[in-house]
Amino acid sequence: MAAKRAAELYGSDHVIDASLGVIADDDGVLVCLPTVEKLFRTIPIQEIVSYSPVGGLPEYREGVIEHVFGDSKPNAFIRTVATAGGAGAISNAIWNYSKVGDAVLTHDWFWTPYQTICNEVGRELATFPLFNEQNGFNTNAFSEKVKELLEKQDHLVTILNTPNHNPTGYSMTDEEWDDVLDILKEEAKNESKTITLVVDIAYLDFTADPKEARSFLKKFENLPANLLVLIAFSMSKSYTVYGQRTGALIGVSSDEDVINEFENVLLVTGRARWSNINRGCMNVFTALHKDKELLEQVTNEREAYRNLIKERADVFIQEAKEVGLDILPYHGGFFITVPCDNAEKVTDVLMENKIFIGPMSKGVRVAACSVSVRQMKGLAQKIKDAIEKANE
Repeated sequence: MAAKRAAELYGSDHVIDASLGVIADDDGVLVCLPTVEKLFRTIPIQEIVSYSPVGGLPEYREGVIEHVFGDSKPNAFIRTVATAGGAGAISNAIWNYSKVGDAVLTHDWFWTPYQTICNEVGRELATFPLFNEQNGFNTNAFSEKVKELLEKQDHLVTILNTPNHNPTGYSMTDEEWDDVLDILKEEAKNESKTITLVVDIAYLDFTADPKEARSFLKKFENLPANLLVLIAFSMSKSYTVYGQRTGALIGVSSDEDVINEFENVLLVTGRARWSNINRGCMNVFTALHKDKELLEQVTNEREAYRNLIKERADVFIQEAKEVGLDILPYHGGFFITVPCDNAEKVTDVLMENKIFIGPMSKGVRVAACSVSVRQMKGLAQKIKDAIEKANE
């Protein structure tokens, strides 16, 4: 809101809003993929305002599984239940698969609502260092924290956000996934423990190669019955329908009883929390996935914006290197993170210069998705200057 007020007061050309987690065009206008907008405007009003089934429209649920896995569908029992966006998927996973007082595990760089969701339902959020000394996934730290928590509690929910992690833009490799699954399978040998791996794939479709980026999903087969994989899907980013709050939680298990229980408990929780979700948006998704031509159009439109975000990110990354500004590993997606002390003070200094970025506990987040190439030029130097001033 502060950035919007500044733009109204000084003009948008004099304000840099690098805080928005949405795609904006070079004029700062929120983007909706043209084919998605066209479909929305053709849906009969009854198919927008009517109630939907608690679990979501059947064709939507089937389409989500097809879209998420593509050619990398594991040989396992798979079900999906509609949720109120990706946040609803994460929230339902935590609520149903952890106990009050438990610690939920994620990386030390994380999407802030993870903390809020845990607090709201009486859970603690525990973290491990995301990066090792080589700026790869910190497998050792993950392993140590998993072991530590399972010594204290019988149920462990762990959340990994990849590919194009929010806020860093980091993507785990297939080899890192092998390590993670080996760690969890070893811990699952104790059958008194229940482990739930939640994979937040919000930025999956903004990878350089979305088909190849799905390859890790094939690894979720032949897992122990007490190791359940949940995948949090959202239409917000891939289909630019942020406020429509349409998503799904996908369950993957080697055990049919486990997956039946997953579906049943998610239906009850969904009924209790939001009753049912956005029918119109589910119809848009279904219409797209029924028509290959429309789906190709959306894929091409999304790719054009992915390339635009990449162009913006490339400018920032190159200039950061030139001016000596440290950034965390970035492979793609909406955000780039600059580690620093006094993040709140840094953002205050930047606001004095009409630059708005997101403060985090250990740094600041730059939204490459919403800053034009023109405004991105010189931003790295301005952030470096703000960090130096904040630390005086």
